[in-house]
Amino acid sequence: MSFISEKTMENMHMATDPTRISPQEAAEYVARGYIYLDVRTEEEFAEGRPAHSVNIPFALLSGGGMAPNPDFLSAVSARFPKDAKLVVGCKSGGRSLRAARALLDAGFTDVVDQRAGWDGARDPFGQLTEPGWSRAGLPTEP
Repeated sequence: MSFISEKTMENMHMATDPTRISPQEAAEYVARGYIYLDVRTEEEFAEGRPAHSVNIPFALLSGGGMAPNPDFLSAVSARFPKDAKLVVGCKSGGRSLRAARALLDAGFTDVVDQRAGWDGARDPFGQLTEPGWSRAGLPTEP
């Protein structure tokens, strides 16, 4: 088994970086027939979500932190064809970017990343830099 650093993985994904869109643009994509794939944990998803979204966690809660969901790609592949139109979102944009990259690498062809997630993107000091889906007043479900 070989070890690949996270930095190396990031560099490998540069060719498959998804288009990153705002929450408002994501809502427009959904209105045009894209599926909103929420990759937050089931617990986060249960607290509120974009209307009509589908939840397949990219990471799972594990011992006080997060661990990769080993079934993510197989679960998405079982639910959607490779040409499915997907908007991928999470809490603040980090997990969704990694999930969108993984989907593109797995052969999905029409994947975009909703860059500010459910709550919003934040700078290194925790200050909100872009409101997420919920803060932008877009359609939600409890």
